[in-house]
Amino acid sequence: MSSVFFVTAQTATVTGTVTDEYGRALYQVSVIQSGTDNGVLTDTAGVYTLTIPSGKKTPMRASSLGYENEPFSVPAQSNGNTVTRNITLHTLANVITEVEVKDQRFRNEAGTLQINTNKVNELPSTIGGIEGLLKILVGSNNELTSQYTVRGGNFDENLVYVNDFEIYRPFLVRSGQQEGLSFVNSDLVSGVNFSVGGFQARYGDKMSSVLDVTYKRPKQFGGSVMLSLLGAQAHIEGASRNKKLTYLIGARQKSNQYLLQSQPTKGQYNPSFTDIQALVNYRFSDKWELEAIANYARNRFNFEPEKSEAAFGLANEAYKLETFFTGQERDQFDSRFAGLSLAFKPNEKTKLKLLASAYQTNEYETYDIMGEYAFYALETDLGKASFGQKKYALGTGIIHDFARNYLTANVGTVALRGSHSANKHFFQWGADATRVHVDDQLLEWQRRDSAGFSQPYDPNAIKMAKSYRSTNEIDYTRLSAFIQDNILLSDNATLNLGVRGVYTSQNEEMVISPRAQFSFKPEWKKDVVFRVATGLYAQPAFYREMRDMEGNLNTALKAQKSYHAAAGLDYNFKMWGDRPFKLTVEAYYKQLWDLVPYEYDNVRIRYFANNNAKGYAYGGEVRLFGDLVKDAESWVSVGFLKTENKIIDPTTGEYTGYLPRPTDQRLNFGMFFSDYLPRNKNFKMYLNLMYATGLPFSPPGRSLNPAYTRRIPDYKRADIGFSALLLDGTKKNRPAYSFFSRFQSVWMSLEVFNLLGIENTLSYQWIQDYSSDKTFAVPNRLTSRLLNVKIAAKF
Repeated sequence: MSSVFFVTAQTATVTGTVTDEYGRALYQVSVIQSGTDNGVLTDTAGVYTLTIPSGKKTPMRASSLGYENEPFSVPAQSNGNTVTRNITLHTLANVITEVEVKDQRFRNEAGTLQINTNKVNELPSTIGGIEGLLKILVGSNNELTSQYTVRGGNFDENLVYVNDFEIYRPFLVRSGQQEGLSFVNSDLVSGVNFSVGGFQARYGDKMSSVLDVTYKRPKQFGGSVMLSLLGAQAHIEGASRNKKLTYLIGARQKSNQYLLQSQPTKGQYNPSFTDIQALVNYRFSDKWELEAIANYARNRFNFEPEKSEAAFGLANEAYKLETFFTGQERDQFDSRFAGLSLAFKPNEKTKLKLLASAYQTNEYETYDIMGEYAFYALETDLGKASFGQKKYALGTGIIHDFARNYLTANVGTVALRGSHSANKHFFQWGADATRVHVDDQLLEWQRRDSAGFSQPYDPNAIKMAKSYRSTNEIDYTRLSAFIQDNILLSDNATLNLGVRGVYTSQNEEMVISPRAQFSFKPEWKKDVVFRVATGLYAQPAFYREMRDMEGNLNTALKAQKSYHAAAGLDYNFKMWGDRPFKLTVEAYYKQLWDLVPYEYDNVRIRYFANNNAKGYAYGGEVRLFGDLVKDAESWVSVGFLKTENKIIDPTTGEYTGYLPRPTDQRLNFGMFFSDYLPRNKNFKMYLNLMYATGLPFSPPGRSLNPAYTRRIPDYKRADIGFSALLLDGTKKNRPAYSFFSRFQSVWMSLEVFNLLGIENTLSYQWIQDYSSDKTFAVPNRLTSRLLNVKIAAKF
């Protein structure tokens, strides 16, 4: 009997949220009235709404690939009544049951990870949040930034969505100390999908990854508060009595002054990063739904350096650099974001969504800092009493850095999304129009002096080591559209075919990107799914790519392009009794062309603003998720990567030999391990382990010569946290009138960052001694061992 019959007869409505056993919202789960084709798919928040017959008990079923089917029934309802029924699906392992045919088209695509966000705030990390978790999975070499790199791409090649809105970040951030808070507020998150490559056409125009975040749809009033030595955050959530109105409000304040004091450069750090975010959803009816999201971020970084010391070298050749500073730095990054979406469901199989968003950032980077340095050789003879002390001076000098950089950017987008389910097909389509306006004033220079001579030395003039000055204003429009079809080939196989097109007005370039994904589940006793993905990916130039090292703008810059091929498998199984585990294995290859070469300056990416490079990337990843300790989730990730490019040498007009790209981090290992005291889960331990081989670097002016390529030392880090449950709000004997009865839980944690006290190197400062014509690479170190205390409460 069709769903049309029920609409014309006496009907009721059932609605609810589908989650997994960890409380994560499940996307595109089939919820169907048993024995009919009357069904619906959950949205990105895991919510479903279905019209059913009234006046009788209705048997139903929820099902999704990789999960056990969940049969349930809805008691007889009066005509027009609405009943809420929330559903939990449990991971399927070692058992294959009959799966509803409609579910097969929605299996995860190759390279996509569903991230469990339940442990995000327990993670012992200087960054925390969703990004802190991702960096364990994909590798990192800097604990001060929330930026991450995926499969050889830099951070600018990653897409970030929150509830279908694309998210942007500040332009001028140069170091992790300035960075502040990322947009994604972990307190508000219900689900995270992370695609590390080969993603579908519905996702936009970048070359590396997609972080697709879904915020909560709360059912009742609640909230949380967390305080630590690094800052504070709080949120409240709730819903109206009829559940039509839901809201989320989150506020965060971060002042990592305590963390920055552990860096080698001592001084007066005064950072302050604050943001407030809100999401409001109103469901007018089963057909119409309105959602609004807003965010305001106020970031300040004030710094007065005083001195720094850096010792480096080998056992038989050691040096020390002492620097005394005068001057200060004053930075501010203020951004605003607002988005509005209107969803319309003309029937159970079709959905349309209109979105509009606006992003604005006002950024000021100003500093005037002079460092007077003295450079020494150290005594390396173990037999001498002066071992490790200054042996003789190698020289003195001055480095004077100055900047007055101001940037304002506005990005506005209007978009349409649609989907339609038709038997063995699930169509999705969309179109976007984005307008970008940027005003940029760049004034930045560096003066160097060594032994009384300005560097670079010129007997006829005093020259700056670096000098950039420009004023740019740009307006352009970017249009994009996509269409894709998820096709059910059989009960065990799905094929996704899609194509995406993007047109950019400033260079009048049109790029078409076809993409395909295929998944197959053999009829084996073991729960194994094989996946492959391939396609073309283009990244139209944003303002950062168009501005070169000198501040000049290349508006004719073409989109960077790549071809992706990936293949892998997921294996769900149980070990040690009934503990669930999931193993993912994937290999990939990327061919890259029309690349824009770049260099890293701490976390700032400085582009050459020319499509004069081509390259490749290949590698593989193995990840294991599961309960190494019963009821305590852990995971481990191992990845290998090689990425290189050829760059046209401007002096010869010919390609260089292959050079490692700045993100060529060959091997990375990450592990998150959780445990608790035997027979007492109120005392828990969390451990992060990270290892990554060093990134490539070259001396100044030698970046195009493979013979001068060197690597930063390997990155090694361990962070550990201990948590104790101070209050359990679920206890039955707590007095109803007690103030603490309002709390679900209160936890206190002690964290040790950089447990082993390893001095990791981020980059190098180059010191040249004019008298000897030698250049020395002085390492810029990251943070040392540090303690943090935090308390977290939920209500």
